Parts: sequence; structure tokens; C-alpha cells
Amino acid sequence: MRIIFTRHGHEDISKDGGMLDKWWGDYIQYGSKDWELIKALQPEDNDAVFDKKRYNAFHGTGLDDSLRSIGVEELIITGVLTNCCCETTARDAFVRDYRVFFVSDATATVNDDLHLATLKNLAFGFAHVMSAEQVCEGLNLLR
Repeated sequence: MRIIFTRHGHEDISKDGGMLDKWWGDYIQYGSKDWELIKALQPEDNDAVFDKKRYNAFHGTGLDDSLRSIGVEELIITGVLTNCCCETTARDAFVRDYRVFFVSDATATVNDDLHLATLKNLAFGFAHVMSAEQVCEGLNLLR
């Protein structure tokens, strides 16, 4: 299984952020402490890291070409924010014909209402919403 990390940050959001600049105003500065990946989740040498400037991990990153070049057909999505980056990426993956698994307890956002709304919407027509335990069982990682 291939693990791919994404990291969101802007050098100058007024130039590379599009509507995010108008919606949020403040942002994560490319290269800053907030931009760094969590220490407990550091990529290994063979893991890819894609830097992005939008919610969608496919937008302007080369992610789709990279996945297709190695024959990936299924994605397991985890991360933050459930209702912004994770959901947007899951929906785009679906319309690109990937089979999407969205990990309900390995995504998070600012409150339970937003989190649950995303899970319900994705389960209705975009992704298989599963717990981390269910995903691990499906991958035969639990005994």
C-alpha cells in the first residue's frame, strides 16, 4: 500500500490562494511551523508528499497522474478538516473514478455537526465511510 501525504500552505495567498484568500483571510504560510506535518506522522523515504494550495488534493498538484502511473484505483482518506480538504478531495476522487474509503474516526474538523454532515453526505453518494478498525480489518491488518 502506498501512503501519500498532502500539505496545505501559501507563499502569498493573494497570488496563490484564489477564493481561499477572500473566504478565510489568514492562512498557513508555506514553510512555517503550522505547515509542517505532524511529527508522529512523518513520511518514510518511499512516501510521497504533495504540497497544495486548495482544499482539493488533486487541484494543481499532479496527484492524479502520480496515482494513475502506479495503477491506484482505491483511496483511503484521512486527515483534516473533514468538511473542507478531506471532503473536497473525496468527492473529486469519486468523479475521477477512484473507489473512495473515508475514515470516519481518522478525520476531524471544528465541530461534530460539520463532521457528521460530511460523513452522511459522502456515504450517500461518494465514499464508503468506515472506521479505522473496519479499514484495518478489510486490509487484514488486525488479527
